[in-house]
Amino acid sequence: MDILECMFCKKRYPLDVFSPFCPECREPMFFARARGQRQIKTDEKHPLERYLDFLPLERVDTNLSLGEGNTPLVKLNKVGGLDGLPLTYAKFEAQNPTLSFKDRGTSVAVQKAVSLGFSRIGTVSTGNMAASTAAYGARASLETTVLLKEETSLPSLLAAGIFGPRLVRVKGDYGRLFYQSLEIGKKLGIYFMNSIDPVRVEGYKITGFEIFQGLGRRAPDYVFVPLSSGGHLIGLMRSFEDLLEEGFLHRFPTIVGVQAEGCAPLARAFAAGHSRYTRLDRTQTIAHAISNPAPPGGNVVLKMVREHDGLILSVPDDEILAAQRMLASKEGLFCQPESAVTLAGLIQLSKDKKLPQEETAVLVLTGSGLKAPKALEAHSLRVEEAELAGLEKKLESGFIPWISCVKIKKTSIQQGGQNER
Repeated sequence: MDILECMFCKKRYPLDVFSPFCPECREPMFFARARGQRQIKTDEKHPLERYLDFLPLERVDTNLSLGEGNTPLVKLNKVGGLDGLPLTYAKFEAQNPTLSFKDRGTSVAVQKAVSLGFSRIGTVSTGNMAASTAAYGARASLETTVLLKEETSLPSLLAAGIFGPRLVRVKGDYGRLFYQSLEIGKKLGIYFMNSIDPVRVEGYKITGFEIFQGLGRRAPDYVFVPLSSGGHLIGLMRSFEDLLEEGFLHRFPTIVGVQAEGCAPLARAFAAGHSRYTRLDRTQTIAHAISNPAPPGGNVVLKMVREHDGLILSVPDDEILAAQRMLASKEGLFCQPESAVTLAGLIQLSKDKKLPQEETAVLVLTGSGLKAPKALEAHSLRVEEAELAGLEKKLESGFIPWISCVKIKKTSIQQGGQNER
């Protein structure tokens, strides 16, 4: 029997996908630790089968998979060599089927939904999770409902809508919609696999397992993770807890959750030494996908990060955009601004605390830059012009690379030799 446990009162309850919150603490619950020896099945190619012992699944139906996981762990040769930074890798989750880390959790949640006999699934999302749930719902021939904010953009609608789900733009409090979807789902038999769904969170553990394997079966010294609702960071921390419990590791990495300064309720609470966060009334950041003023898993994140001596930071938009440009122009990795907060956080921490160069840091880049094309308007772009007859001479003059400068909320197209800065 699948059992959920509250991390605050430690009470346990049977899994009910419609009620993932503790009846007493009103905090999200997660799977209780499995008893018995668990193994990594290194001879299996599919991640769900390789780490099956650590997942709430009895078996894996690979026909429901879209090829998620096995994303590259890329050594950052130029960024990692900057003064004051340790040896740095990027776990590039943009190579998942729908271009984001959400596929990790969705794949496990859909496996569970099918095994439990559900024919209807859904999610509350305006971005990556909407597209991911719709894609895996289509793959499994499940009726899929995606609930969105009233002001959801057309590109976000199209990114999810192409998979054929039922799209519903909902007027009203988006935060309340998260909880109400669970109530409606129970009445209508729709499994809403939202951001901190306990099954979804278990799927996020696989990223941590792959980091461990990719580094030669060891943990990095630091793992930097974008932080929004909290489910992703919780899943990653649970992966390293599992590895410790089974004796694969002997120390826990320093987990660093990174928020955008314009929406950082958890970073504020952490800096103030509080065990619970305060909901924000106003937010403003270019990192829209992690702009969550009332993260459902926020208090759990604060608890876990403190228990494992981790950190929660916030970084301003200009540093986020500079990090995004740096990853693209120096390393060839085009990620969302929401992902680039990890590099911005690493640079900030390296200024505040001397990080030994022999240590290792991993940046979890959660989504492709193609998911946030609007953000590109904030970058300056240098475009030169030449007549065909004078092209050879122009190219002889030498190449001036992009300058890492950003202009917030303004597109700057710089031509010829004018305003090249």
